[in-house]
Amino acid sequence: MNIIKRDGQEVVFNIEKIVNAIRKANNTMPDVERLSDKQILKISDNVMKKCQKASRALNVEEIQNFVEDELMEIKAFEIARRYITYRYRRSEARKTNTTDKQILSLIDCNNEEVKQENSNKNPIVVSVQRDYMAGEVSKDITNRFILPEDIKEAHNNGLIHFHDADYFAQRMHNCDLVNLEDMLQNGTVISETKIDKPHTFATACNIATQIIAQVASSQYGGQSITLSHLAPFVELSRQKHRKLVRQEMFDAGVNVTDDIINQLAEKRVLDEIKSGVQTIQYQVVTLMTTNGQAPFVTVFMYLNEVKDPQTKHDLALIIEEMLKQRILGVKNEAGVYITPAFPKIIYVLEPDNIEEGSKYYYLTELAAKCTAKRMVPDYISEKIMLEQKIDKNGNGACYPCMGCRSFLTPYVDENGKQKYYGRFNQGVVTLNLVDIALSSGKDIKKFWAIYDERLELCYRALMIRHNRLLGTTSDAAPILWQYGALARLEKGEKIDKLLYGGYSTISLGYAGLCECVKYMTGKSHTNSEATPFALEVMKHLNDACKKWKEETNIDFSVYGTPLESTTYKFAKSLQKRFGIIEGVTDKNYITNSYHVNVREDIDAFTKLTFESQFQRLSPGGAISYVEVPNMQNNIPAVLTLMKHIYNNIMYAELNTKSDYCQVCGYDGEIKIVKDYEGKLVWECPKCHNRDQDKMNVARRTCGYIGTQYWNQGRTQEIAERKLHL
Repeated sequence: MNIIKRDGQEVVFNIEKIVNAIRKANNTMPDVERLSDKQILKISDNVMKKCQKASRALNVEEIQNFVEDELMEIKAFEIARRYITYRYRRSEARKTNTTDKQILSLIDCNNEEVKQENSNKNPIVVSVQRDYMAGEVSKDITNRFILPEDIKEAHNNGLIHFHDADYFAQRMHNCDLVNLEDMLQNGTVISETKIDKPHTFATACNIATQIIAQVASSQYGGQSITLSHLAPFVELSRQKHRKLVRQEMFDAGVNVTDDIINQLAEKRVLDEIKSGVQTIQYQVVTLMTTNGQAPFVTVFMYLNEVKDPQTKHDLALIIEEMLKQRILGVKNEAGVYITPAFPKIIYVLEPDNIEEGSKYYYLTELAAKCTAKRMVPDYISEKIMLEQKIDKNGNGACYPCMGCRSFLTPYVDENGKQKYYGRFNQGVVTLNLVDIALSSGKDIKKFWAIYDERLELCYRALMIRHNRLLGTTSDAAPILWQYGALARLEKGEKIDKLLYGGYSTISLGYAGLCECVKYMTGKSHTNSEATPFALEVMKHLNDACKKWKEETNIDFSVYGTPLESTTYKFAKSLQKRFGIIEGVTDKNYITNSYHVNVREDIDAFTKLTFESQFQRLSPGGAISYVEVPNMQNNIPAVLTLMKHIYNNIMYAELNTKSDYCQVCGYDGEIKIVKDYEGKLVWECPKCHNRDQDKMNVARRTCGYIGTQYWNQGRTQEIAERKLHL
């Protein structure tokens, strides 16, 4: 059994430390009031049993609470008081320096919580350590100087989550849709070097990867680009190759027809598309940004985004090549093809590709094979999105999320045109719905009162995020604000106008709708008797955002929080505050956003249809998924699911497994098992290898693929997922 120290280091539980702490408090008492040694050992033993029952690594504060409870139980009130006083003094002393030990534990790779904080960052790598060290300083500054005490306390107690405090001291935003079209067509500047419009597709792909890296280093969230912005450069390459082939034939004295010239040139075009797509895939995978990981980038595949027939044809060629290369995968250190985490890719289902026999159905079949093998692409239904994303002129729009799930709200610029690329999100604060329910004690009036109090807390926290960006000048991130990724502001110009009027969004996240409804109604939110209450909870979030928007002219939107490491944090906080409640707090995770609980028996089609009504009420971002077995030999079933997505839900994905053991070469599913201490670990079922450095595991965790491993809460959630097909 392990415990987590205050610096994040996970160490073996030592009962002697509890015994010694109680003895120190006991020794300050008069002889007649002291506990016997037998009583001290009994208290320590009871504490140890409580720790074992928790079935997870508890932190020091939680264990000290157990000690206080045991002292109170035997009515040793004076000793308990002195023990509490001692804790308080130690706590005050620690406030004078909150970062040193944490940073040292990062350098020594002893910080277990940080190791499992981000499933795509390796904390052993020095660039990741540097980012985490800077993050610790940023969090310290944020906690001591920026956040009000009540918001900080609410965050620490798991009532809300103030996201990305490790970047908050700097004036950085969350995620965006990169305006690649502007940057490629009109030129840009990268590292003070002028980049003109490229004349070939290959050059455009190379510049795009440089833009991706620069943008990733200037923000902390995900970014998305669309292949339609690259497609026009295929024709430039085509004309260049035709000219070269014609000249080569002339120089060789060969008289050929234009048809032959075009055929030879087209072969070179296809070779260039292959090379360009490979540049994007391998550059994104191998690039290391300043935050110590590959850029969190999403690539959008939307045929109907292009109207010109030739450009649309070329876009189809690019999409086809990207899908083929993703099916292949990338090589690991042993030279074996595995599933990469990035780039995430999204394929839009539309009339021209969804029906068998439609013009681009062959691409949809290829996408299905890719999903079965590599878990991507994810799918957006053009049909449903056009119904849901309606601008003020009554027109629907189809566009990508920013990264894994964060969606912009519909927006029309000053010229009356829809605008999505070049816009961004200011940040997120997440509300713990489960805590609201438990705090109400099932009193419905109290529930709504507490709900409103917590929403007001979130509003103030979100305004702190907004105000932190106010006054930022374009010089803070030239690639974003001056050179086209998000805007073309003048040097020294403030970004303030981009924070209002819907140009950017700011997100009210939420978590644990499933457990919230379970506690308040005694039923799953999939139960027809409980669903209305669940929908009412969601509508209340939207009503709050609408009210705040009217008051501030800032686009607040409801966001289904991914909850990677936060699912564990919220679960621990709930257990600490309310104990173990069956079906509510009895796991080391809480359910993401509106999702059906991972342990619930439900088929894929019912799940997607059910969740669609909640996804509609999460306009700032959400994605639904279905958990499926190996589907590589059942592509028709994948295609059937895709058609169901097209007709029923805006944005969804299929979760499968894609693993490899470097010790024995096993390429099936790496399993999650318990070690001798009860900790969840990954194990190869063939050779029983448990060395995480000698296996490749890819799992969809919360909208995107993770490849590094997860904390105990998320690992338990992954282990308990039931198949939906």
